[in-house]
Amino acid sequence: MKKLQKTFMKWGAAVAKMSLATAMLTAPWVPLHAADDFGTNVEQLLRTNSMYWFGVQAPLGSSAPPTSGAYRTQAQPASAQVLLADGLKAEYVTRTIGNNADQFAFWPSDESPTHLIFCIEGGPQDLGGTLPPAMLVPKKNPSVQRVHLQTGAVDTILRGMNRCDGIRRTPWGTILATEETSDGGAYEILGPLQVTNHTVTSRVTGTIVDPNGMTSTAIVKRTNLPVIAFEGLAILPSGVLFGGDELRPGTSPPPDGFGPDSDGGALFKFVPATLRTTNDPITNLDQSPFATGTVYALQISCVDNKQQFGQGCEVGNGAWVPVSAAHAREDAYRGQGGQATGYYRPEDLELDPGYTGEGVRICWTDTQEEVGKSFGEVVCAVDRLPAPVNVGQRTVTLNRYVEGDDDFNSFDNLDFQPKTGNVYIAEDPGTHGNGDVFACLPDGDDRDIKTDGCVKILSVTDSSAEPTGFKFSADGTTAYLSIQHSNDANMPLVDGYATDDIIKITGFKIHPRFQK
Repeated sequence: MKKLQKTFMKWGAAVAKMSLATAMLTAPWVPLHAADDFGTNVEQLLRTNSMYWFGVQAPLGSSAPPTSGAYRTQAQPASAQVLLADGLKAEYVTRTIGNNADQFAFWPSDESPTHLIFCIEGGPQDLGGTLPPAMLVPKKNPSVQRVHLQTGAVDTILRGMNRCDGIRRTPWGTILATEETSDGGAYEILGPLQVTNHTVTSRVTGTIVDPNGMTSTAIVKRTNLPVIAFEGLAILPSGVLFGGDELRPGTSPPPDGFGPDSDGGALFKFVPATLRTTNDPITNLDQSPFATGTVYALQISCVDNKQQFGQGCEVGNGAWVPVSAAHAREDAYRGQGGQATGYYRPEDLELDPGYTGEGVRICWTDTQEEVGKSFGEVVCAVDRLPAPVNVGQRTVTLNRYVEGDDDFNSFDNLDFQPKTGNVYIAEDPGTHGNGDVFACLPDGDDRDIKTDGCVKILSVTDSSAEPTGFKFSADGTTAYLSIQHSNDANMPLVDGYATDDIIKITGFKIHPRFQK
């Protein structure tokens, strides 16, 4: 056994000088398990060399054990909220952010953030009472909040949205916050550090007022963006926006779906009427490229010379077909250009910052349903011509990148780790166990077009909660996440609302080969 261990240690050390694929081809064959299973040996190779590939001393094995009831208490340290890979540490950023804190954006930049701007995924709710200072506006549910990274102080920017989920900082210096519901809207915020307690008084008309009851000049509802159940978003400097509609197949009745044989959620693209060509921040919301433009839905073809679409055509070549913003979901399902391609609950969506080819690469999670043995997937698409759109021209190539299994499933959030290109994927297990975060390698030079392997990095200890909003700092060594919707029976309300914990994870190492 000692000889076997020494041989494997030499093999592992050699990996630091070559790719995983090359190591597997040149290393002496050493059976690591009695079953002599090649796939298991590759998994063990990833674990043994986790510092090289993932920047942690050792990944997790089993997930956290299940809990019941109200696990969360005021006295718990941050380390009690998550199991972590060896070498990582947890600390609180705040424990007073609103319940269902979901995705966030760094402000004013990823490189030097002072605040995190969070979506609070709560439903519309009247909390009773009114807002200061003029006591004119009823106090509604918090929807967008900012967290000071140094003090942990939390302030509410906007109230009254329905299930705020997708949120991004735009290249022109605003915040876009979107709703994950069948009639989901998008709200653009100018100066998020200077805006406090504005309220959406009518989601239908897009009326937003300040605490004095006056029409807000700092926040506007963007009715030219598609009306869908938003979560994932990718925004280009030109103003082009990609987003997914979180809809499961077979959803009925309308407006949520179109019957038991209906498709799932489509992918959409917004192209502004005038593409932005400057990097300067805007000073007025009228200057935003979101003010006017055209919306398209993605239709994948099973062949390369025409749009042969329909059930079974989920990967391959794709074209964009026009839809209306106000009826984007219905048009995508029944539109004149033919049905858009549906996926099983598209959730988070991100630009791949390491992509260097033509156009852009976007990747998103499809949650699927683990109890039905559809374990979740990450799908990636290269759009070779983000704008302008030539309707019917197949500019998109789409394929699956990560596929789930019994232990790794219900994919929700994802983030590309800066410098390494590893993609981190957070689970939304619902009521089916504790949520984990996995790290997956990029696809290397081997024949396939999928990740080269994944390991478990984090597991939430509270079975009533889930990890969400996972995102790295610009240097790739620190990550932040929300421990969302925990059972709060032991915790006090803040501002008349239940709370969540925001955790900071430190200790990720970046191998010298990435320090260029």
